[in-house]
Amino acid sequence: MRRRQTLAVPARVSIYGPIHIGIDENAAAVLLPLVYRNLLAGGEPGSGKSGLLNNIVAHAALASDCRLWLMDGKRVELGLWRSCAEVFVGASLDDANARLAELQTEMDARYDRLDTDGRRKITPDDLVQPIMLVIDELAYYSATAGDKKQRELFSLLLRDVVARGRAAGIIVVAATQRPSADIIPTSLRDLFGYRLAFRCTTETSSDIVLGHGWHARGYDASTIDPGQPGVGWLLAEGGIPTRIRCAWLSDDDIAGVVGRWAS
Repeated sequence: MRRRQTLAVPARVSIYGPIHIGIDENAAAVLLPLVYRNLLAGGEPGSGKSGLLNNIVAHAALASDCRLWLMDGKRVELGLWRSCAEVFVGASLDDANARLAELQTEMDARYDRLDTDGRRKITPDDLVQPIMLVIDELAYYSATAGDKKQRELFSLLLRDVVARGRAAGIIVVAATQRPSADIIPTSLRDLFGYRLAFRCTTETSSDIVLGHGWHARGYDASTIDPGQPGVGWLLAEGGIPTRIRCAWLSDDDIAGVVGRWAS
């Protein structure tokens, strides 16, 4: 059972600041900076992926210096945030590909501007704002919807955005049940510097999320108790996975954040 929490929202939220996603085993806050970074989360259904995404989307929605783009094939996991998003893509793979192409064009324009100015990345002083792209159940777009050509185009476009977008202020956060090669090409999966493995069915699946060999060193998401949704291994700063529990936002909490955004 999840403990009821009081939702505290800072007076000013910036996407350049760290995002609170939960606590570690010592009950210390886990604060994750995501500007200039990308994050991939994996785990079986009900393991806590949506909780992670809701924390990240809430921060981005309240940040006055961030543009929020959402993709959700099921439409219900991220659907509560629809009004906060500049872009919301549902079950249309054609729409997803069109939006990724649009993001690619925006990224190229930003690099042209940086090149002209003799700079390497956007900063808080720039007029252009970071864009956070959050994709729930990546497999829907990369392996399920549409035909093979459409799915391959999606993976190709997303790979370019993840590979080149960081310095242009484009942040990609993606979640899927099992990011195997048939779901996410290895060349794309390996571009995500941050990984979070929630409960997986096998140690192999855990290693697919975190990287080869971590389960043999004691970092195995398949050993997480199924009765502990939100618990996972976070591979971020420092290069060693940390066991964390993600904070939980109820539907009422989300409605409160959306209401604050609207005001």
